[in-house]
Amino acid sequence: MNKIKIGIVGAGYIGNVHGRIFARDERAEVAALFDIVPERAELTAASIGGKVCESRDELLELCDAVLVCSPNRTHKEIALHAIAEGKHVFCEKPFAIGIEDASELRDAANAGKGIFQVGHNRRYAPVYAKLKDLLASDRPHSGHIKMNRGELKNPVWTGDVDVTGGFLYETTIHLFDMLRFQFGEIEELVAYGSEHEYPELDEFSIIFEFANGFHCTFASSSDASWHFPFERIEVFCHHRTLMTEEMERLLDSRGMDANFDTYSWHMTDKEERWG
Repeated sequence: MNKIKIGIVGAGYIGNVHGRIFARDERAEVAALFDIVPERAELTAASIGGKVCESRDELLELCDAVLVCSPNRTHKEIALHAIAEGKHVFCEKPFAIGIEDASELRDAANAGKGIFQVGHNRRYAPVYAKLKDLLASDRPHSGHIKMNRGELKNPVWTGDVDVTGGFLYETTIHLFDMLRFQFGEIEELVAYGSEHEYPELDEFSIIFEFANGFHCTFASSSDASWHFPFERIEVFCHHRTLMTEEMERLLDSRGMDANFDTYSWHMTDKEERWG
């Protein structure tokens, strides 16, 4: 079997997470790494293998697929470069910042030779896969979603709007994708944002209406503390509530007497639990 040769651009936290996963996959080989701080790439290579490259051009010569694991603002340029060289691309979210850049990259990906994927990991988290499975046999009426952070300080660039594109791109985008995954296409929304702790809009309240008639509220705060669960989806059906607690648990309360089933992934390995 020919292994897929992987090149990783960005050897920070998420680059290491993906690198460890691919290093354990017998179908793949971590062939090359590039980071603007060479020492980071060298540390990663010491644990998962791969050649530390001096440029993206060198990396592209050594791999079949590129993982874009650098800060948000750089994603589009790196992904376009890889697509132009005929590579498969796995790009961390957000794949671009702004409609124009997103459209440009989408069009390039559609015209490219390889597969283009975006790292919306929640779709593969067991808790959200189970939620989708349960909703397939019911009709959701309404819901409430929250996606909070305790801070925008770690890593330091998460609080820099010039790097991230803003709080919505850095964090809240995870559950924007999850809304469409669970409930279908969004038809209309009303959004309110305000600035408090950081020099950007960092608090949001949004009302969504979907094409299928489902509607929900969505709250997202950048500085709410890390109180559990910082991420939750509550869905209300006919005498039924489905409620997630981060990637740890799902509660299914059926009937007017509020009996419930609990599904737990608390003891599951973190990388599997988070999708």
